[in-house]
Order: sequence, then C-alpha cells, then structure tokens
Amino acid sequence: MFNRIPPVVKNIIIINVLVLLATSINNDFRHLLLEKFALFYPTSFFFKPYQYITHMFMHGGIAHLLFNMYALFLFGSVLERVWGGKKFFIYYMVTGLGAAAFFTFTNWLLAAGYTPEQYFDLLRTPTVGASGAVFGLLLGYGMLFPNSVLQLIFPPVAIKAKWLVIIYGSLELLLGFSFPGSRIAHFAHLGGMIFGFILIKYWHKKGRMYF
Repeated sequence: MFNRIPPVVKNIIIINVLVLLATSINNDFRHLLLEKFALFYPTSFFFKPYQYITHMFMHGGIAHLLFNMYALFLFGSVLERVWGGKKFFIYYMVTGLGAAAFFTFTNWLLAAGYTPEQYFDLLRTPTVGASGAVFGLLLGYGMLFPNSVLQLIFPPVAIKAKWLVIIYGSLELLLGFSFPGSRIAHFAHLGGMIFGFILIKYWHKKGRMYF
C-alpha cells in the first residue's frame, strides 16, 4: 500500500515520522529541537522566521502524528493525483503557512486582553503540527468532491464531504472563541481552511483547476 502513495504525500509522511523519531531520542534533544524548530510567537526570544515552515513537520506525540498523517494520506493522495505533485505541494505549503499566519494574527488580537501571566505563557509555548495544512486538505477535498460519501469511524456514520467540511469549520470557529489560549490551535485549523479556499478560488478563476 505504501508504494501506491503518490510521491509528495509519501515524502511528507516520511519526513514527519523521522522528525518525531528524532524528538524521541532523549528529553534534552527534544527540547533543543522544539526550541529551534517549533513555532513561537514573534515577540518570543525563541522565535525565528523559518519556524513558520519547520513547525509543520513536528508533532507532539504519536497520536498527533498518526491523526495528521492518516488525514494526509486519505485526502492528500487524492488531491495529488488530481493536481499533480507540484500543484499539490504548493497547496500544502500555502495552507500550512496560511494557518500559522492566521494563528499568529488571532493570538495578536487576543493578547491585548491577556494578563502578564497569560502573555508570558504565550511567549514560551511552542506550536507544532501539520494540522493547519491537513484542514486545508480536507477543505480542498470537500470543494473538489463535495458529494463523495465518507464513512466516519467515530461517530460511525456516513456523511458527504461538503457537510463534513462545514461541520469541522464551524466547530473550529466555535472552539476557537470558546477556549482562547487553548493548547489546541483551533484558529490555525480554521486558517488552513481559509487559505485553501482562497487558493482554490484563485486557481479556478485563472482557469488552472479542473472541477
């Protein structure tokens, strides 16, 4: 099955797995990698501009990795076969970077109401994961194949892709406002979907996409 995964998706999965293995060597090395390559708030002492890219290939644990890589395999494989490797890679990176930028922007808006303790916590909290790009893939799949039926594991129901996108987008928006400062980057997930929508609409307008 692994040999049938298209090349860009396969290589992204391999990189993510290798990075997680590297962070598992020992705690000191893990903290060093997080300090250098996880995404920190721009006013943090640890922030580096390249972290907007590198954080997308790091994960907080095996469960986090498995969820994201399964979604990447499920939706990304289809999109790469439709678009080709180059366009898919552009889409993946744009949604991942867009998710991080949107997450930074919403943190900036929320930080105005933070206490000094909350602001300090923001500065020292790393953000990792491909979730923003993965939500962008879900959005892309839902736009290209809105009426395809997906069988969910939990809850065990069948649902059309377009409704799953709407439900997830609405849920992330609700959770983002309900739990500001949460360890789960709900606004990053929403940002990946927003930037995916904008890019697909742009491609469609320019006649560069087949629906």
